[in-house]
Amino acid sequence: MSSAETQPRFGQSVKGLLSDKVGTCSGDVIALTRQVLKGSRSQELLGQAARNMVIQEDAILHSEDSLRKMSIITTHLQYQQEAIQKNVEHSKNLQDQLRHLLK
Repeated sequence: MSSAETQPRFGQSVKGLLSDKVGTCSGDVIALTRQVLKGSRSQELLGQAARNMVIQEDAILHSEDSLRKMSIITTHLQYQQEAIQKNVEHSKNLQDQLRHLLK
């Protein structure tokens, strides 16, 4: 009968060990799932950061192009201002000549 008594004890200890192993495995699966989710979120954040960087790069390139165009426009406006100033001086000379002739 001693072997009959050890049989239930052995079965109970195996069940206990199995239960412990299942609990440990469940904890490991939960930890692994958390890590995968954390990694997935990190990938999402990295992807979003990359997309934002591309958007910013496009904005910088557009701004650079706009500044170049504004520089060209500024140069043309300076030429026009110089031409207007020369015409104003020339018209003053013509007015002086006209006054002198009408005297």
